[in-house]
Amino acid sequence: MKKIISKYPTLFRFVLATVLFALALFLSGLINKGDLKAYFPYASAILLGIATWLLYKTEKKSLREIGLNFSLRNSSFLPLGVLIGAITFLAAKYARALYTGESFNITETINYSAILYGLYVILPTVAVEEFLFRGYLFKKTIEKSNVIIANIIFSILFMLIHVLDENTMNNKGMMIFLIISIPVGHLLFATALLKSKTLFFPIGLHLGNNWATQHLITDSNTGNSFLYITNNASFDTWSAFMGFILIFNGVFLLVTSIIWKWDYFFKTKGIKE
Repeated sequence: MKKIISKYPTLFRFVLATVLFALALFLSGLINKGDLKAYFPYASAILLGIATWLLYKTEKKSLREIGLNFSLRNSSFLPLGVLIGAITFLAAKYARALYTGESFNITETINYSAILYGLYVILPTVAVEEFLFRGYLFKKTIEKSNVIIANIIFSILFMLIHVLDENTMNNKGMMIFLIISIPVGHLLFATALLKSKTLFFPIGLHLGNNWATQHLITDSNTGNSFLYITNNASFDTWSAFMGFILIFNGVFLLVTSIIWKWDYFFKTKGIKE
Protein backbone atom coordinates (compact mmCIF):
# COMPACT_ATOMS: atom_id res chain seq x y z
CA MET A 1 0.00 0.00 0.00
CA LYS A 2 2.81 2.40 0.91
CA LYS A 3 4.51 1.65 -2.42
CA ILE A 4 1.32 2.51 -4.31
CA ILE A 5 0.89 5.74 -2.36
CA SER A 6 4.50 6.78 -2.92
CA LYS A 7 4.24 5.94 -6.63
CA TYR A 8 0.92 7.72 -7.20
CA PRO A 9 0.72 10.43 -4.50
CA THR A 10 -1.54 12.75 -6.52
CA LEU A 11 -4.02 10.01 -7.36
CA PHE A 12 -4.02 8.92 -3.72
CA ARG A 13 -4.86 12.45 -2.55
CA PHE A 14 -7.74 12.80 -5.00
CA VAL A 15 -9.12 9.40 -3.94
CA LEU A 16 -8.72 10.25 -0.26
CA ALA A 17 -10.46 13.61 -0.75
CA THR A 18 -13.32 11.96 -2.64
CA VAL A 19 -13.77 9.35 0.10
CA LEU A 20 -13.69 11.92 2.91
CA PHE A 21 -16.11 14.25 1.14
CA ALA A 22 -18.48 11.38 0.33
CA LEU A 23 -18.33 10.23 3.96
CA ALA A 24 -19.01 13.78 5.19
CA LEU A 25 -22.06 14.09 2.93
CA PHE A 26 -23.31 10.63 3.92
CA LEU A 27 -23.01 11.39 7.65
CA SER A 28 -24.65 14.77 7.22
CA GLY A 29 -27.53 13.06 5.45
CA LEU A 30 -28.04 10.94 8.56
CA ILE A 31 -27.76 13.93 10.89
CA ASN A 32 -29.71 16.58 8.93
CA LYS A 33 -33.20 15.49 9.86
CA GLY A 34 -36.17 16.80 11.77
CA ASP A 35 -35.75 19.78 14.06
CA LEU A 36 -31.96 19.85 13.65
CA LYS A 37 -32.29 20.36 9.90
CA ALA A 38 -34.94 23.02 10.43
CA TYR A 39 -33.06 25.03 13.05
CA PHE A 40 -29.38 24.24 12.41
CA PRO A 41 -28.85 23.01 8.81
CA TYR A 42 -25.06 23.26 9.03
CA ALA A 43 -24.01 19.61 9.46
CA SER A 44 -22.87 19.20 5.85
CA ALA A 45 -20.82 22.40 5.83
CA ILE A 46 -19.19 21.59 9.19
CA LEU A 47 -18.32 18.02 8.21
CA LEU A 48 -16.91 19.12 4.84
CA GLY A 49 -14.88 21.75 6.67
CA ILE A 50 -13.48 19.03 8.96
CA ALA A 51 -12.73 16.80 5.97
CA THR A 52 -10.90 19.66 4.26
CA TRP A 53 -8.94 20.36 7.46
CA LEU A 54 -7.92 16.68 7.67
CA LEU A 55 -6.75 16.69 4.06
CA TYR A 56 -4.53 19.71 4.63
CA LYS A 57 -3.38 18.23 7.96
CA THR A 58 -1.98 15.19 6.12
CA GLU A 59 0.15 17.64 4.11
CA LYS A 60 1.22 19.47 7.27
CA LYS A 61 -0.79 22.49 6.18
CA SER A 62 -3.91 24.21 7.51
CA LEU A 63 -7.11 25.81 6.28
CA ARG A 64 -5.07 28.96 5.72
CA GLU A 65 -4.33 27.42 2.31
CA ILE A 66 -7.84 28.47 1.27
CA GLY A 67 -7.97 31.51 3.54
CA LEU A 68 -10.31 30.02 6.14
CA ASN A 69 -8.77 31.75 9.13
CA PHE A 70 -10.64 34.51 10.88
CA SER A 71 -8.26 37.37 10.22
CA LEU A 72 -9.94 40.73 9.72
CA ARG A 73 -8.87 40.79 6.07
CA ASN A 74 -10.27 37.36 5.21
CA SER A 75 -13.43 37.67 7.29
CA SER A 76 -14.30 41.00 5.66
CA PHE A 77 -14.58 39.27 2.31
CA LEU A 78 -17.71 37.42 3.46
CA PRO A 79 -20.01 40.48 3.88
CA LEU A 80 -18.31 42.16 0.91
CA GLY A 81 -19.10 39.12 -1.21
CA VAL A 82 -22.73 39.08 -0.05
CA LEU A 83 -23.10 42.73 -1.07
CA ILE A 84 -21.42 42.30 -4.46
CA GLY A 85 -23.30 39.06 -5.19
CA ALA A 86 -26.69 40.63 -4.45
CA ILE A 87 -25.94 43.81 -6.43
CA THR A 88 -24.68 41.76 -9.39
CA PHE A 89 -27.90 39.73 -9.49
CA LEU A 90 -29.99 42.89 -9.21
CA ALA A 91 -28.02 44.48 -12.06
CA ALA A 92 -28.52 41.38 -14.21
CA LYS A 93 -32.27 41.43 -13.53
CA TYR A 94 -32.39 45.13 -14.37
CA ALA A 95 -30.55 44.48 -17.63
CA ARG A 96 -33.16 41.82 -18.41
CA ALA A 97 -35.96 44.29 -17.58
CA LEU A 98 -34.52 46.84 -20.00
CA TYR A 99 -34.31 44.14 -22.66
CA THR A 100 -37.82 42.77 -22.14
CA GLY A 101 -39.78 45.80 -20.87
CA GLU A 102 -40.46 44.28 -17.44
CA SER A 103 -41.17 46.61 -14.52
CA PHE A 104 -39.63 46.73 -11.02
CA ASN A 105 -41.94 47.37 -8.07
CA ILE A 106 -41.32 47.94 -4.37
CA THR A 107 -43.02 45.47 -2.06
CA GLU A 108 -45.38 47.30 0.27
CA THR A 109 -45.63 44.70 3.03
CA ILE A 110 -42.27 43.03 3.63
CA ASN A 111 -41.72 39.94 5.76
CA TYR A 112 -38.36 40.95 7.25
CA SER A 113 -38.01 37.83 9.40
CA ALA A 114 -38.32 35.59 6.33
CA ILE A 115 -35.78 37.70 4.44
CA LEU A 116 -33.23 37.55 7.26
CA TYR A 117 -33.88 33.86 7.85
CA GLY A 118 -33.09 33.32 4.18
CA LEU A 119 -29.47 34.32 4.79
CA TYR A 120 -29.25 31.79 7.63
CA VAL A 121 -30.62 28.80 5.69
CA ILE A 122 -28.93 29.55 2.35
CA LEU A 123 -25.44 29.95 3.87
CA PRO A 124 -24.82 26.24 4.62
CA THR A 125 -25.89 25.20 1.11
CA VAL A 126 -23.51 27.59 -0.63
CA ALA A 127 -20.72 26.74 1.83
CA VAL A 128 -21.08 23.06 0.92
CA GLU A 129 -20.87 23.84 -2.79
CA GLU A 130 -17.82 26.07 -2.30
CA PHE A 131 -16.01 23.37 -0.30
CA LEU A 132 -16.73 20.87 -3.06
CA PHE A 133 -16.11 22.96 -6.17
CA ARG A 134 -13.73 25.77 -5.17
CA GLY A 135 -11.99 24.14 -2.20
CA TYR A 136 -9.30 21.50 -1.75
CA LEU A 137 -9.87 19.56 -4.98
CA PHE A 138 -10.03 22.73 -7.10
CA LYS A 139 -6.77 24.07 -5.63
CA LYS A 140 -5.08 20.67 -5.95
CA THR A 141 -6.13 20.41 -9.60
CA ILE A 142 -4.58 23.82 -10.28
CA GLU A 143 -1.34 22.68 -8.62
CA LYS A 144 -1.16 19.54 -10.75
CA SER A 145 -2.32 21.12 -14.04
CA ASN A 146 -3.28 24.77 -14.45
CA VAL A 147 -6.10 27.23 -13.80
CA ILE A 148 -7.72 26.76 -17.21
CA ILE A 149 -8.01 22.98 -16.90
CA ALA A 150 -9.24 23.25 -13.31
CA ASN A 151 -11.90 25.78 -14.32
CA ILE A 152 -13.10 23.61 -17.20
CA ILE A 153 -13.38 20.50 -15.01
CA PHE A 154 -15.10 22.13 -12.05
CA SER A 155 -17.38 24.37 -14.09
CA ILE A 156 -18.72 21.25 -15.82
CA LEU A 157 -19.15 19.39 -12.52
CA PHE A 158 -20.79 22.44 -10.93
CA MET A 159 -23.14 22.74 -13.89
CA LEU A 160 -24.08 19.05 -13.85
CA ILE A 161 -25.31 19.06 -10.24
CA HIS A 162 -27.71 21.86 -11.18
CA VAL A 163 -28.83 20.45 -14.53
CA LEU A 164 -29.22 16.76 -13.66
CA ASP A 165 -32.55 17.32 -11.97
CA GLU A 166 -35.86 15.91 -13.16
CA ASN A 167 -37.63 19.28 -13.22
CA THR A 168 -34.76 20.96 -15.06
CA MET A 169 -34.38 18.13 -17.58
CA ASN A 170 -38.06 18.47 -18.46
CA ASN A 171 -37.70 22.22 -19.07
CA LYS A 172 -35.59 22.80 -22.18
CA GLY A 173 -35.34 26.56 -21.67
CA MET A 174 -34.21 26.25 -18.05
CA MET A 175 -31.74 23.54 -18.97
CA ILE A 176 -30.11 25.72 -21.66
CA PHE A 177 -30.05 28.70 -19.31
CA LEU A 178 -28.30 26.69 -16.58
CA ILE A 179 -25.85 25.01 -18.96
CA ILE A 180 -24.62 28.48 -19.92
CA SER A 181 -25.10 30.38 -16.66
CA ILE A 182 -23.72 27.94 -14.08
CA PRO A 183 -20.21 27.80 -15.63
CA VAL A 184 -20.25 31.62 -15.67
CA GLY A 185 -21.11 31.52 -11.97
CA HIS A 186 -18.25 29.11 -11.33
CA LEU A 187 -15.86 31.46 -13.14
CA LEU A 188 -17.00 34.34 -10.91
CA PHE A 189 -16.57 32.33 -7.70
CA ALA A 190 -13.25 30.78 -8.77
CA THR A 191 -11.84 34.17 -9.75
CA ALA A 192 -12.91 35.57 -6.38
CA LEU A 193 -11.08 32.75 -4.60
CA LEU A 194 -7.89 33.10 -6.61
CA LYS A 195 -7.69 36.88 -6.33
CA SER A 196 -8.67 37.19 -2.67
CA LYS A 197 -6.98 33.94 -1.59
CA THR A 198 -9.84 33.18 0.76
CA LEU A 199 -12.89 30.94 0.33
CA PHE A 200 -14.88 33.50 2.32
CA PHE A 201 -15.15 35.68 -0.80
CA PRO A 202 -16.80 33.11 -3.13
CA ILE A 203 -18.99 31.94 -0.24
CA GLY A 204 -20.17 35.54 0.21
CA LEU A 205 -20.74 36.06 -3.53
CA HIS A 206 -22.63 32.79 -3.79
CA LEU A 207 -24.72 33.60 -0.72
CA GLY A 208 -25.51 37.11 -1.96
CA ASN A 209 -26.57 35.84 -5.37
CA ASN A 210 -28.72 32.98 -4.09
CA TRP A 211 -30.30 35.14 -1.39
CA ALA A 212 -31.09 37.85 -3.96
CA THR A 213 -32.93 35.35 -6.20
CA GLN A 214 -35.35 34.64 -3.36
CA HIS A 215 -35.43 37.78 -1.24
CA LEU A 216 -34.13 40.82 -3.12
CA ILE A 217 -36.20 40.65 -6.30
CA THR A 218 -38.66 37.97 -7.36
CA ASP A 219 -41.41 37.45 -9.91
CA SER A 220 -44.27 37.60 -7.41
CA ASN A 221 -45.55 39.96 -4.71
CA THR A 222 -45.47 37.57 -1.74
CA GLY A 223 -43.83 39.90 0.78
CA ASN A 224 -40.71 37.72 0.94
CA SER A 225 -38.62 40.09 -1.20
CA PHE A 226 -37.89 43.81 -1.28
CA LEU A 227 -38.76 44.11 -4.99
CA TYR A 228 -40.92 42.22 -7.43
CA ILE A 229 -41.45 42.23 -11.19
CA THR A 230 -44.70 42.76 -13.05
CA ASN A 231 -45.53 42.00 -16.69
CA ASN A 232 -43.06 39.12 -16.70
CA ALA A 233 -41.78 38.54 -20.21
CA SER A 234 -41.98 35.26 -22.06
CA PHE A 235 -39.74 34.49 -25.01
CA ASP A 236 -41.49 33.51 -28.22
CA THR A 237 -38.33 32.96 -30.26
CA TRP A 238 -35.00 31.31 -29.56
CA SER A 239 -33.14 34.41 -30.74
CA ALA A 240 -34.90 36.56 -28.11
CA PHE A 241 -34.21 33.93 -25.44
CA MET A 242 -30.51 33.68 -26.34
CA GLY A 243 -30.29 37.47 -26.33
CA PHE A 244 -31.55 37.51 -22.75
CA ILE A 245 -29.04 34.82 -21.71
CA LEU A 246 -26.15 36.78 -23.24
CA ILE A 247 -27.20 40.03 -21.55
CA PHE A 248 -27.86 38.39 -18.18
CA ASN A 249 -24.56 36.53 -18.10
CA GLY A 250 -22.72 39.50 -19.54
CA VAL A 251 -23.32 41.33 -16.26
CA PHE A 252 -21.74 38.49 -14.29
CA LEU A 253 -18.79 38.33 -16.66
CA LEU A 254 -18.29 42.07 -16.24
CA VAL A 255 -18.12 41.69 -12.46
CA THR A 256 -15.75 38.74 -12.89
CA SER A 257 -13.43 40.87 -15.01
CA ILE A 258 -13.49 43.64 -12.38
CA ILE A 259 -12.49 41.15 -9.68
CA TRP A 260 -9.79 39.80 -12.00
CA LYS A 261 -8.36 43.34 -12.13
CA TRP A 262 -8.35 43.44 -8.31
CA ASP A 263 -4.57 43.97 -8.11
CA TYR A 264 -4.80 46.86 -10.56
CA PHE A 265 -7.57 48.45 -8.49
CA PHE A 266 -5.57 48.31 -5.26
CA LYS A 267 -2.44 49.54 -6.99
CA THR A 268 -4.09 52.56 -8.62
CA LYS A 269 -6.03 53.43 -5.48
CA GLY A 270 -2.97 53.05 -3.29
CA ILE A 271 -4.71 50.46 -1.11
CA LYS A 272 -2.88 47.48 0.32
CA GLU A 273 -4.51 44.15 1.05
